[in-house]
Parts: sequence; C-alpha cells; structure tokens
Amino acid sequence: MDTFWLYVLGVVIFLVGLAISIGLHEIGHLVPAKIFGVRVGQYMIGFGPTLFSKKVGETEYGVKAIPLGGYISMAGMFPPGDEPTESTNKVRRLFGKLVQDARQASDESMVDLDKSRAFYNLPVWKRIIIMVGGPFMNLVLAFVLFAILIVGIGQPQPTTSVAAVTQCVTVEGVPAECSDSTVEGPGVTGGLLAGDTIVSINGEKVSTWNDGTDTIRASAGKPLTIVVDRDGVEKTLSITPVLAERNLLDSAGAPVLDAAGNPIIQEVGFIGIAPDYAMTSQPITAVFPMMGQNISSVTNMILHLPQRMVDVSNAAFGEGKRDVNGPIGIVGVGRVAGEVASTDQVDTVSKGATLIGILASLNIALFVFNMVPLLPLDGGHIAGALYEGARRQIAKWRGRPDPGPFDTAKLMPLTLLVVVLLGSMSALLLYADIFKPISIFG
Repeated sequence: MDTFWLYVLGVVIFLVGLAISIGLHEIGHLVPAKIFGVRVGQYMIGFGPTLFSKKVGETEYGVKAIPLGGYISMAGMFPPGDEPTESTNKVRRLFGKLVQDARQASDESMVDLDKSRAFYNLPVWKRIIIMVGGPFMNLVLAFVLFAILIVGIGQPQPTTSVAAVTQCVTVEGVPAECSDSTVEGPGVTGGLLAGDTIVSINGEKVSTWNDGTDTIRASAGKPLTIVVDRDGVEKTLSITPVLAERNLLDSAGAPVLDAAGNPIIQEVGFIGIAPDYAMTSQPITAVFPMMGQNISSVTNMILHLPQRMVDVSNAAFGEGKRDVNGPIGIVGVGRVAGEVASTDQVDTVSKGATLIGILASLNIALFVFNMVPLLPLDGGHIAGALYEGARRQIAKWRGRPDPGPFDTAKLMPLTLLVVVLLGSMSALLLYADIFKPISIFG
C-alpha cells in the first residue's frame, strides 16, 4: 500500500480508538447514573456542533464535531442555593454570575422532575461511583489493550542466539573501535559468530540468555567450554572472559546507587556478545506492572506539568527539539500513529503492537488526568462528594444538624480558571504538534 494511505490508515485507527475510548468513558458515567435513577439528558462524544444525534427515551445520543472529549448531562448537578449578593466589585459580580448561571442551568434540568432524580440528591457513595465510572472504563480498556499487547503479541525477549560479537575491547574490557590500543574481543578470539545459538556452558544447559550471562559474569579469567549450535551443527568453543567493570543493576535494569548517590561498580566477566530478540508471550500478571509504570509516568508528568509546558513552549518557538517523553496533544499523537503505520523501518506486527501501545497509553492518560481533583474533571466531582461526606460525618459526630449537600456551583470561578488553563495548554500543544511535531523515528 502507498505510504500516504498507510499514514492515513494509522491516523484513522487512532481516531477510531480515541472515539471508542471517549465513548466507553462516558458509558462508565451513563450506566450507573441510569441505574441510580438520575435523568441523563444527553450522551455526547465530542464538543461543538452536533453532527448527528438520536433521542432514545429521555436521553439524546450523538456525536459532535470536535473529538476532544465527551460528556453526559445529568439533571441536578448543583443543589439549589441562595442568589449571589449584589456587589459593586466587577470581579465579584462576574464570579457571582458564573455561580448563578451554573445553578440556573441545573435548576432548568430539574423542571417537571422529582428531586430524587437529581445528581446532587444521591448519596455520596453513588455520586462517587458515577464519577469514577468513566476513568474506570479507561482503566479497563487499557488493561485489555495491554493484555493483547503482552499476552497476545508478546514482548521482545532475549533468546539464546547471538546477534552480534564485539570485535575489539580496551584492556579494561570496554567495547571500542579497533585500534593499536585495543585487543580482540574474547568472543572473537574464541571463534564465536553472530547467528550461533548457545547450547551449554561448562556442561550446564543454557535455556535462557540470563543463564549464560550469569555464568560468564562469574567467570572472569577462567576458560569456559561453550557449546553452540551453528547451522544445525554443534561446535565446542573455549572462551576466556576478560575482567571488566560494570554498574551493578537491580531487577529492573536500573543502576544501584550507594549512600552518596553514586553507581555501585562491580567486576564481572565479559566476552562481548549481544542477544537476538524474539516476541515472546508473557503471563497476564505482567500487565499490571506495565500499567503501573504508565500510571506513574503520567502522574509524574502532571505533577511537573508547568515545567513540561515551558519546555514545549521553548521547543515550539525556539530551536530545540520536542522531548519524546513530554506532553503531546491529540494532533501530535495522530501524527505519531500515522508515522508508525507508514514507516518501513519495522514489520507489520511491530507496527500493530506500537499502535495498540499508543491507544493503551492514551487510556491510562485519560484515567489519570480525569482523576485530578479539580472541576470540571471527574476528580473534582469526586473530591466534592468526599468533602460533603466528611463534612456530614463530622457534623454527626458533633451532634450538629446535617449541613446538606456541598454546593459545588460556588467553585465555578475556579472551574473557569481550570478550563482557561486547559484550553491554553491545548492551544500550545496544537501549535507545537503542527509546527514542531514529535517524531519517534528521528
């Protein structure tokens, strides 16, 4: 297929995946809302002008033009409250108008409707379930996608086959360009060739790459009898690992640091070989660590978002390059998806795996981002419900009257500020994604 159409296909796959992710997120809100009796006036994917819609029962289902999110409109989002007092201060009048408009819209959604069907009138735990339902659906979808990626397609794992043999090393056992100051690598001296499969070392069967490297690292200066399979014929080689200094690594492959924060150095045997890799199916339990790593990564990005956005701005309007691990907008992710689909640098299976990984990571990002405890995000409503529950419980302990629902409408000025900030960041990312896009292939 032509490269252009492959690029378009990648973008389309991403957009379809995005629409499904948004749709399932809103279903996560819709289903428990209906179960708990809340009237849902609209279920929409996207924002802006409505492309098409259909009313089923009391709910209008539809798709809007701008695919940057979605929403359901529930009756009685805010409890009735006192009208804002008149103020001569322009800012206070503006804030009061925001609160009044939010409350008025909520009141209008309750016309000819019993207050028992209002969102604000639900018990705290039911409101939390409704608001958690959306992010939870993204978490479930991310699990399914990562399971397909890890269990179905598999992950690159080292085999017992040798992909490359280091030609030259320094006297300290460091791989280097061949010169008068280097010596031949131990693997080359011993006759090891790329494509050989290690069968055994000193009579011990080698089933995994780590089996072989563990023995080699523990045998500096000691001759090893290594049996390899070369084109279907077993050959016996004698190789003596040289002594080399390497960083001590933990189980995750990260350097282990001492009390002063410096990498711990250890002396190991080294013959200079690299493994070949093959896609290997992993157990379903491997999905959870991968999801945990993604959640941690997105959380860390959000915690450092101001600096990350400064970096994006500097790259967008300066000479620097975008950080491939930095914030990226919908347009940027779509471009990456198109680039993955159209590249000739990887095979079809790897392309599919990468696209699945992009969509899985997208759903992790939607989960984490929506749990931020700020309105209008789901986490803001959850935080409001938790505050109300705590306030009522404290009043009960103190023998005081029930303070009633927490009026989240009073937070509309803060909500407006959050919306402005999110809109500004989206605009910056849109500009950067167009004029300084991230490329995963260099």
